[in-house]
Amino acid sequence: MRLSRIFMALTVGLAVAAVPTAAGAAQPQPPVYPPANPTLTVSPPTIRLGGTFTIRGEGFLAGAVAISVAISGNPNAAPAQGSVRSDGSTVAMAAVAYQQPQPAPTAFSVTADEDGEFTITYRPTRTGRHTFTATQADRVDSATGIVLPARPDRPGRPGGGNLPVTGDSLSTPVKLGGGLAGAGAVLVLLSLAWRRRGRFGIGSR
Repeated sequence: MRLSRIFMALTVGLAVAAVPTAAGAAQPQPPVYPPANPTLTVSPPTIRLGGTFTIRGEGFLAGAVAISVAISGNPNAAPAQGSVRSDGSTVAMAAVAYQQPQPAPTAFSVTADEDGEFTITYRPTRTGRHTFTATQADRVDSATGIVLPARPDRPGRPGGGNLPVTGDSLSTPVKLGGGLAGAGAVLVLLSLAWRRRGRFGIGSR
């Protein structure tokens, strides 16, 4: 009799202990939302050569994100040395005095934080339309920025209005200016001498 009571008490205790667990499992669980779609933005949308883009990404997973850059419509592209024009003549390209900067990378990676976001800067070295594409597994998004030529008042950069002056082109105007100054001085001296002769009656009869 006592054993049956003990077994009954154990059975009732286990049933009471299982009630809260079952009640918790029966409660509705919070819904699991799918991750947000990734977005990539470039600002400002248009810059001059020498400026900087700010690239922001959202909706990615924490970790590495691959960035690729496609450049099209480069208005600063010059014909190659010795290239042929439509009339059959060739173009002789002279060496430029300034040094081209190291080309900006067209493929690199960034690290998204735990919220799936990142912010980087990018300084292009070519003009044209730059299309940035961020890829992380099946998450892909693109954004575009335009790079215009540098302003003419910013020499020393590709697209600038001032070209380097060589020694030959500088010596020619200096020599010409010196010759004109000397000729002017001779004319002034001859004019003064002629006036003096006229004042004293010399040379006139």
